[in-house]
Amino acid sequence: MIIFKCCRISQQWRYFAERRPPYLPYRFSSMAAQLCRDESTCKEVVPSFSPEFDSHLYAGILQQFIKADDPTRGKILHCQILKRGNCLDLFARNILLNLYLKNGHFSDGLNLFDEMPDRNVVSFVTVIQGCSQLGEYDKAVDLYFKLHKEGHELNPFVFTTILKLLVSMGWVEMVWPIHACGHKLGHDSNAFVGTALVDAYSVFGFANVAKEVFKGIVEKDMVCWTGMVSCYAENDCFEDAVDLFNQMRIERMVPNNFTFASVIKACLGLKAVRVGKSVHACVLKTCYEMDPYVGVSLLDLYTRSGDIDDARKVFEEIPKDDVVPWSFMIARYSQNDRCEEALDLFSQMRMALVSPNQFTLASVLQACATTGNLELGRQIHCHMLKVGLDRNVFAFNALMDVYAKCGKMDASMDLFEEFENKNEVSWNTMIVGYVQLGDAEKAFLLFLNMCEDRVQATEVTFSSLLRASACLAALEAGTQIHTMAIKTMYDGDDAVSNALIDMYAKCGRIKDARVVFDTMSKLDVVSWNSMVSAYSMHGLGIDALKIFETMRGTDIKPNEMTFVAVLSACSNTGSLVQGQSYFTSMQEEYGIEPCMEHYTCMVSLLGRLGHLDKAVKMIEDIPHEPSVMVWRALLGACVAHNNVELGRFAAEHVFEMEPQDESTYVLLSNIYATAKRWDSVAFVRKSMKRKRVKKEPGLSWVEHQGTVHYFSVGDDSHPDIKLIRGMLEWLNYRSKIVGYAPNHDAILLDVEDDEKARLLWLHSERIALAFALLRTPPGSPIRIIKNLRICADCHVAIKFVSTLVRREIVVRDINRFHHFNDGVCSCNDYW
Repeated sequence: MIIFKCCRISQQWRYFAERRPPYLPYRFSSMAAQLCRDESTCKEVVPSFSPEFDSHLYAGILQQFIKADDPTRGKILHCQILKRGNCLDLFARNILLNLYLKNGHFSDGLNLFDEMPDRNVVSFVTVIQGCSQLGEYDKAVDLYFKLHKEGHELNPFVFTTILKLLVSMGWVEMVWPIHACGHKLGHDSNAFVGTALVDAYSVFGFANVAKEVFKGIVEKDMVCWTGMVSCYAENDCFEDAVDLFNQMRIERMVPNNFTFASVIKACLGLKAVRVGKSVHACVLKTCYEMDPYVGVSLLDLYTRSGDIDDARKVFEEIPKDDVVPWSFMIARYSQNDRCEEALDLFSQMRMALVSPNQFTLASVLQACATTGNLELGRQIHCHMLKVGLDRNVFAFNALMDVYAKCGKMDASMDLFEEFENKNEVSWNTMIVGYVQLGDAEKAFLLFLNMCEDRVQATEVTFSSLLRASACLAALEAGTQIHTMAIKTMYDGDDAVSNALIDMYAKCGRIKDARVVFDTMSKLDVVSWNSMVSAYSMHGLGIDALKIFETMRGTDIKPNEMTFVAVLSACSNTGSLVQGQSYFTSMQEEYGIEPCMEHYTCMVSLLGRLGHLDKAVKMIEDIPHEPSVMVWRALLGACVAHNNVELGRFAAEHVFEMEPQDESTYVLLSNIYATAKRWDSVAFVRKSMKRKRVKKEPGLSWVEHQGTVHYFSVGDDSHPDIKLIRGMLEWLNYRSKIVGYAPNHDAILLDVEDDEKARLLWLHSERIALAFALLRTPPGSPIRIIKNLRICADCHVAIKFVSTLVRREIVVRDINRFHHFNDGVCSCNDYW
């Protein structure tokens, strides 16, 4: 052991001896004897009995302590030096200074620096670097100015140090004078300084200036070329990055791992997947495929270009000891709706004994939220508590999302209230959760709390609240959100604009929806689908199909949802030939296989036009088990055409799937009542009572000055009921004068006609209409929302009222909108 130590110390001493002045005597035997002792005292650190003070020997030992990251023994040595008179030369003092600052002993290092009798450039640079590493940026800048003031040489090392400091500070204004100073001294042509300037200008977004600096470097090395390629890639000059990479190869410069990572990013920015694959081949030739930076860049290239299977092949070939490639691949699987594979890869990661970080857990939780895997979400929650990641905002937001999307809003709210470091994503997660569960009112209350806490709303906030406004048909709230989006410059966001189209359409403002659509700078497939659906639900089938034909003339390809909206428009307008044509072209021209929604629209289209046999044939041709919506569409057509037997047949299929569906009981009861089969009506109602199925009461409501006024059939609870009754009597009287005649068949009760006529004017939509006429300004549009289908007689009566009061009346029922104006409805009486 003694021989081994002596040999090792002999090598160290030879290294130091080659670098010490020739006039100093060697004391190898003394040093070896001291370091071979096993006592843990300061004597084993320094040659204490050496008669002469050897500063270079101390410097060498201090360097060894720096390499070993052992500041404690360095302090012991410093104490011994002080005892022996503190006679270190400048070279050794700089090394001691570096030891203190590198190990975070900032105050001790500054004290040493202040006490140094003489200082050189190395002293200043060492302290500046130490200050920068510890975030003491102001002190570092002061030291640079002090260095300059004392007249020390500004060598390349000084310039690279101060440039790195300015980058850390984000102080772009100081880069220009430093560059000018370096240019005067001729250092900007130095590869070392030039690369630092390129890096600084790259970080601050001045790629053109970096290019000029790069041109001025006399002898460009690999670091220079790589720095410039990275600069182009980071500043979205992707084509320049690829061109420079090619020029670099012509100059016979061999790229390194950072070069490859940057040029792959440039290929991704250009969407040049084939070029990226060529770079991949170059990576393989230069044996950099095992480098972690290059491996993750290749994963990014293939996953973002849609080749996630090729990405998986790359993943299998690269080293997987680090968490980064695992996290990256799991994230990409989750983001591409391949959540099962994401969860499977996470299991493999755990088996490989790689510990997940907060980003891994956030991606896994995203997959759990998408698949509704609450059990695994809870297990990850427990793991987060064990490893202390329950306070990490990224993982915590993902955890709240899991509970919210799995319907556990109470658990999600508990986490939200307990978490102290909430950000805008935390608030958005809760708002989106409430909106998705249909609790729009709580979403708005949470938004008010968010505003009170002065948290900035984002595009996610606005799009979610606009969706909530659409669900509630709350026009006033939606308009206010639109105003806030304009003020915060989010109205131009695609998601917000699409939500605005949907909100205005569902609140009855189809013209405003079209204005938003026409002012969008970029239209995606969601925008087109929203506008087609908007026209369809408003009964404006011709306009819906015009929009669709315009869409076909663009680069946007229709998807499944597009054809659902188109076929729905055909169904709402009774356009059989066009509907059949679109249904065929969907499959043959666009290769879209019909889903259950498409079949539902076609059954509704055929059935409402009276082609009940063809509708049944369409159901029989469905390759899968027909859904409950298909049978409901057939039942609705049977009610419209009084086909009792086929209606009963359709109702039986609905009851097999949803025995508690109250709307089917009501439709079946109505079809029996229309056929005067009162015994069957009684039987259906007894069945409802026996199975405890309750009919949803008919409600209509009107929004006025921020308050929603609800009305039920025969409602007399409103404070203005006397005025409302007076208005109803006036409307009844005036309507009869201009030709209104009550349709007694709309009352499916076995009572006298006079009683039926009286009951018709007690329907909720007429009470809501009377209230709106009383409280809204003359000439303003009236908007009424109804939770059920508007009855045939109310439809006729409101047409007459729109003529009498000369106002537009918009009624939204459970199926569509009806725009009444001057005695005409937008549905053309086909509904």
